[in-house]
Amino acid sequence: MAFDSSDFPRVLTIYLELSNYPILSPRIRARMRQELFKKRVISPDAFEEEVRLKALQSQRREGLSDPFNEEAADVWNERVSIVRDHLTDFYFAYNLPHDLFVEIVREALSKRVDPQEVVLSFHPELAPWDMLFAQGESYEVLPDEEKYKVHHHLQEIKVVLIKAMISDHLHYVGIAREWFDISDLKEIRAHRIGRGKIGGKAAGLMLANSILRKAAPPDLLERIEIPRSWFLGANVFYQFTQLNKLVEFSNQKYKSEEEIRADYPDVRQRYLCGVFPDHIIEGLRGIISIVEKSPLIVRSSSLLEDSFGSSFAGKYESCFCPNQDTPENNLEDLIDAIVKVYASVYNADVLTYRRKRGLIDYDERMGILIQEVQGRRYEHLFYPDAAGVAFSRNQYRWNPDIDRNAGFMRLVRGLGTRAVDQLGDDYPRFVALSHPSLLPESSPKHIRRYSQHQIDLINLDSNQMQTLPITSTLDRSTLLLRYLAQRYRDDNLENLLSIPLDLNSDDLVLTFDGLLRHTDFPELMRRVLRILEAAYGSPVDIEFVVELAQDSPGKPWPIIHLLQCRPQSRMYGGSVAIPKNVPENQRIFITRRLVPDGRVSNIRYLVVITDPKDAGANPEEQKELAKLIGRINERLKDEKFLLLAPGRWGSVNPELGIPVSYSDIYNARALIEIIRDETAPEPSYGTHFFQDLVESNIYTLALALKDKDVFVNNSVLYETHNHLLDLMPAEKRWKNRIRIVDLQTEFKALADLVMNGEENTAFAFLNTGDLDVKMVAGETDTADI
Repeated sequence: MAFDSSDFPRVLTIYLELSNYPILSPRIRARMRQELFKKRVISPDAFEEEVRLKALQSQRREGLSDPFNEEAADVWNERVSIVRDHLTDFYFAYNLPHDLFVEIVREALSKRVDPQEVVLSFHPELAPWDMLFAQGESYEVLPDEEKYKVHHHLQEIKVVLIKAMISDHLHYVGIAREWFDISDLKEIRAHRIGRGKIGGKAAGLMLANSILRKAAPPDLLERIEIPRSWFLGANVFYQFTQLNKLVEFSNQKYKSEEEIRADYPDVRQRYLCGVFPDHIIEGLRGIISIVEKSPLIVRSSSLLEDSFGSSFAGKYESCFCPNQDTPENNLEDLIDAIVKVYASVYNADVLTYRRKRGLIDYDERMGILIQEVQGRRYEHLFYPDAAGVAFSRNQYRWNPDIDRNAGFMRLVRGLGTRAVDQLGDDYPRFVALSHPSLLPESSPKHIRRYSQHQIDLINLDSNQMQTLPITSTLDRSTLLLRYLAQRYRDDNLENLLSIPLDLNSDDLVLTFDGLLRHTDFPELMRRVLRILEAAYGSPVDIEFVVELAQDSPGKPWPIIHLLQCRPQSRMYGGSVAIPKNVPENQRIFITRRLVPDGRVSNIRYLVVITDPKDAGANPEEQKELAKLIGRINERLKDEKFLLLAPGRWGSVNPELGIPVSYSDIYNARALIEIIRDETAPEPSYGTHFFQDLVESNIYTLALALKDKDVFVNNSVLYETHNHLLDLMPAEKRWKNRIRIVDLQTEFKALADLVMNGEENTAFAFLNTGDLDVKMVAGETDTADI
């Protein structure tokens, strides 16, 4: 069955259908001419005369003034043949029924194929999209007994549309063609502004939505939603750079990291001065009109983003638009947000990441995902009940009972920014989905300390994003308070079965205990992750917002608003047997806190940063130290080394750790956090910074010095010769803040770091060659992948 071609140029339909038969098409066209002559549509002589005249016209259009002398006979004959084919298609299309054309094709194929099995189609790559959508819809409505005959044609049409409109990553295309139907693709097209692909983040969201709508049972499906979304095609990025003469920055990626960082402020400012074509502005104006006063978020959706093996998590900017001003001012804010995302293409962290992942030579193709922000209005404030990120596999465990295959979440109240950013002094709720009520912390005091203390939200009055103390949004009147918080009193945490009259906001601790214990939210999340992982054929992670719906007093029912879905980054490696026979003087450190599986062999250098409290460091010095670590990272790029420092790697707060970014540490094999005062949860697990480490096979470990089973060999770390100035003589200023231990020089040995997640043990030791370290499973040294 063919689609109704009456809405399309008939000659184009025939041309595209014939393009599927490059060898048989001359024979088919000869039969078409026989029918034209037989039915007296045109006589053979008149037809050939018209062919000759049109061939002569084509010569003149191509600049030949003396065609018979300037063109060889074989070229003239080829020209005539091409014109004859075009004229055949034209006369047949507008004078004879299409069914006759189908019969001619079947006749030509009859010696090779059963005529009843011939399903006439056209070449999808040559066809206009309207024709593809119409043909695809005609295939999808066929009865099942007929649909199997055209299944391969339908798949081809979907692949062409997916590759042209969404993504050309082959792994993605292979999954998407099984889950998208034509109506899904039409919906994406209807929400796209400008031409080009919609990019990785948008592609992942729309694929996840299609998977869940088709695979989730009804009871689950009614609890899942996605926000209203629009897509700015990647070609708009090209238009913008060309229109505003910004093409000169396309080669920033080949400059040194220092040059990229130095140039970026100017690049960003130049972008902020750019303008869009009128038709793009009108499309954006349409979004503002549709959403009215609803807040929006503008998110990057690069074609390189959220792919298998390269997530680009947190690399590009995302911008909230409160959208509370006049329509024209709101439109201006939306345009500014898009331009800021465009400019972040040239951020040093982005370009360093691309270089590390072998993607530097690709042209950047930035799409934009615009989403309506999900949340609830509280007077002049706007934020969701909860938000976070969830992973279908749990690579780090804080208790042996936790099932890694059940996944885990980072959960916060308010906008989800605090779930994905490495903040250092503020903590999400860690949730192991196999044991949702099990916390990493061991005491109410620690639970309170390592909880969320700040909330990111939108101030509708001031028309801006704002950060407030969490207690300012929690009091006796807070909707569904007992599902969100517990009361801290007398060194205990109390459930809020009823709301005490003397309840003080400062005593409330955001634990989400009621949500996790007394609703089906953890089970909903497990089910969502299982369905998506099965469809992807690999672990996934998602970003989400939780709405606590309630139409009468009683238990609420959580609704999950899906914001993003992508393949989960994973370490490669297997469990390693922890050696038992290592002499104490060869041991470097041992920890039993949140240990993954893996091994790094032949480590030569330990880069050890002293405690800033000991050295009297200030926040500005911590930032300068981060730059020095970047220089060491480059100096030791051909060596295996570990980085050890007090506090939290990657913290945005320099008072709590060293504010390095990915570009400062990507050559290291492990980041070790030395915690002096109290035990603390793994600070970065699940953040964008952590995603970077996982993709680069960089392990993270914590040495909590007050843990009774932690061992640190101070003589190795602090009492050996400092090789900093041997390697980098210009860094004299830092000789008391940073130590480089050259194990090969000092001990005539290299080190091994072995990690066994089942035993929850990580052990670094000098391997003098007489130790037999065996993999339990998966003989892989992740440092060499």
